[in-house]
Amino acid sequence: MSDPSLIRCYAGSWLRLADNIRHERAEQLPSKMELMLHGFSGWFASKKISCREIDRLNEYILEETEKFRHYIPEKWTILLQQAIGNLKRQPHHFPVLARVLACVGLAAEHTLGYFPHPVQFFGVYALLSGSLAQMETGEGKTLVAALAATIAAVSGAYVHVLSTNDYLAERDEAEMKPLFAFFGLSSAAVGSETEHEQRCEAYRKNICYVPAKEIVFDYLKDKLFANGAGYARLHYIRQFQQSTPEQKAEETIIPALHFCIVDEADSILIDEARTPLIISRETESLIEPALLQWAIYIARGLQEGIHFSINYAQHDIMLHPDALRESQPPPAEVRSVWQNAAWQRLIVKQALSALHLYRINEHYIIQDGIIQIIDESTGRRMPDRSWEQGLHQLIETKEGLPLSQGRETLAKMTFQRFFRQYLLLSGLTGTATEVARELWTVYHLRVRVIPPNKENRRTYLPARCMNSLEQKWTAVAQDALNRAAQGQPVLIGTRSVEASECIAVQLGIHIQNRVGIDFVVLNARQDQQEAEIVARAGYPGRITVATNMAGRGTDIKLSKDSKQAGGLHVILTEYHESARIDRQLVGRCARQGEAGTVQAIVSFEDELLRRHQALLCAVGKHIRIPRLTALWLGLTVKLAQYTAQRHHYRIRMQTLKQDRELSKQIGFAGKVR
Repeated sequence: MSDPSLIRCYAGSWLRLADNIRHERAEQLPSKMELMLHGFSGWFASKKISCREIDRLNEYILEETEKFRHYIPEKWTILLQQAIGNLKRQPHHFPVLARVLACVGLAAEHTLGYFPHPVQFFGVYALLSGSLAQMETGEGKTLVAALAATIAAVSGAYVHVLSTNDYLAERDEAEMKPLFAFFGLSSAAVGSETEHEQRCEAYRKNICYVPAKEIVFDYLKDKLFANGAGYARLHYIRQFQQSTPEQKAEETIIPALHFCIVDEADSILIDEARTPLIISRETESLIEPALLQWAIYIARGLQEGIHFSINYAQHDIMLHPDALRESQPPPAEVRSVWQNAAWQRLIVKQALSALHLYRINEHYIIQDGIIQIIDESTGRRMPDRSWEQGLHQLIETKEGLPLSQGRETLAKMTFQRFFRQYLLLSGLTGTATEVARELWTVYHLRVRVIPPNKENRRTYLPARCMNSLEQKWTAVAQDALNRAAQGQPVLIGTRSVEASECIAVQLGIHIQNRVGIDFVVLNARQDQQEAEIVARAGYPGRITVATNMAGRGTDIKLSKDSKQAGGLHVILTEYHESARIDRQLVGRCARQGEAGTVQAIVSFEDELLRRHQALLCAVGKHIRIPRLTALWLGLTVKLAQYTAQRHHYRIRMQTLKQDRELSKQIGFAGKVR
C-alpha cells in the first residue's frame, strides 16, 4: 500500500490531486495575473547555498551518526522509519532531517563502502524539498539521487529516477541496488528493450530507474488505452455495476506519479523539451511513393537564392512564390489532392528540408538499411522514432532506401506537461543556472547551487582557433597524440558521427610509429559497446573519440598512472548551441579534486559559428594575433550560443502553448510496443 504523505508535505499546501485512479497532480491553468507574478519571481529562482548552511546540517548529521554507530545495522531500518514519521510533521527541521540522513548515510557506508560527504547530504535535502540541485561534476550525484529515493520509498511513495538513456538507468540501478535492498526496498530498471510485462512489474517496485522518453511513452499508452475509465469517480461508480468491466489502477503500466528525481535535469527538462513525444501506429500513407520521387526530383532542380532560401539559424526553408511555376506537374496516378498548388508547395518544401537540413551522420545514420535518428543533445540513436508529415519517407527516398509505413498519431504529450503531473518533482545537474528562470516558470523548480566538496583542480589551456576544418582536425590529432605520449588519457568531444570519424582518420594517419598509444571511437554506431569503451577510457595513453554520448553522466575512472601523468585531457573540437553541453564535456575531467586539463581546438568554419555569426567569423579569419584571436573567438561563441538558445526557447514555449491547446505539430513518433 503506497503512502505519499511525506511527499505531499514537501509539495506544499497548493498541491491538488487529479480526478484519476492513478495518483498524480491535477493540471491547473493559472490566470494571466498568476502567470505574470510567477514569471516575475523566476528572476530569483536560483540561490547559491552557503558553506555555513551545509556545515550546520552536517553538524547535526555527525552528532546523530555517532549515536547510531553503536547499534546493529538492522536497527537502522527501524530508526529510519521512526525518523520519517517525525519528518512528516517537521519536514524542514534540520535536527529531525539529520536523523533521517544519518540512517541512510550509515546504510550507504555499510552496503556501498563509503559515507556520504556534507555536500551530498545537502543535495538530498534539496531533492526532498522539490528543488533542482546544481552540483559540480564528480560530486557523486548518483548516490545523492539514491539516498533521496531511499527516504521517499521507505516513507511509502513510488519513486522514479529518470536518466537520459538506457545505459545510465541500468548502471545506476545496479550500483545502488544493495542500498535499497538493505532497507527491504525493491528496485528495477526500464530500458527501450524491456517488454510490457516487465515494465508493469518494474513500475510497481518501490524505486524505478527509467529513461525519460520511455516513461512518457508508457504514460501515453496508459492514457491511450484508458478509454474513459481512468477517472476516479467513474471507476468508483463502475465498482457497483457487476456487468460493466472495470479498469483497475493495477492494470495501468504506471500506478502513480509520486516522486520524480530527474538526473541531468537541464538536458531532459530543457534540451529535450522542444518536441512533443508522440505515439503512432502504422497506416496507409497519404503520400504515394511516386509523389515522393517527384518531390525529391523537383527539389533537386531548385536553386538556393533563386527558388528558395534557407534560414539555418531557424532551421527553416522559405519557398519563393514562383518557385514551382515552370516545374512539371505530379504524376497523374497520385491522389487528386496533390494537384492543388498549395499541397505541392508543402511537399516540395519538405523535400528541400530532407535535402538541405537533414544530413547523414549528423542528424541520422543508416543501419541495416533503416534510417536511425540521432538525438542531438545526447548523440545516441533513437530506435523506433521517425519524423512525421512525410519527412521520414522523403529522407528514405533521398537515400534510396525502402520506404517505411506512414504513421497516424494516436496520442502526444510534451515533457513540460508530463513532469508537472508529479506530486513532487526534483532534479540534479551540473549546469542549470543559465536556465533557472525557465525551470521555475515551466516546472516550478528552484535551482539550488551547491558548492563542491573538494577544490577544483581543472586546468584550462588557451583556446586555439584554426581558419579551416582541415587544419583543425590535424591540430586535434597532434594534440591528442602528444598528450597520450605523456601518459595522459585523452577524450576528444565531437558534435556528430561524421566529425568523430574525421578525427579517427587523422589519428590513423598520425598514430603510426607511436608505441603504446591506442584510440577508439564512441558514437551512435558503437552504442552497444559503450560500457566497455568508457571503462577503458581512463587508461594511460588511451584516446577516446566520442560524440555527446561521453558527456552527461559518464564517469571515466582513472588509473593510478593516469592520475600521476596529469589526469584526463579533454579536447573540445566544436562548441554546441548550448554552453551547458560544453560544460558537461569539460566536466568529464578533474572530478572529485583530481587533476585534469581542457583544450578547445575549433575553427571559424564550425557550423554553429558560421550559421549564427557569419560576419564575425569572416573577420576572425583575418586576425593574426593569437591573443586577439582568442578574444574574438570568445565573443563570437557567446553571441552564437545566445542566438541559438533564444531560438530554442521560443520553440519550447510555443510547444508548451500548443500542447495546452491540444493542437497538432511535427514531432518524433514512437511505436506502441
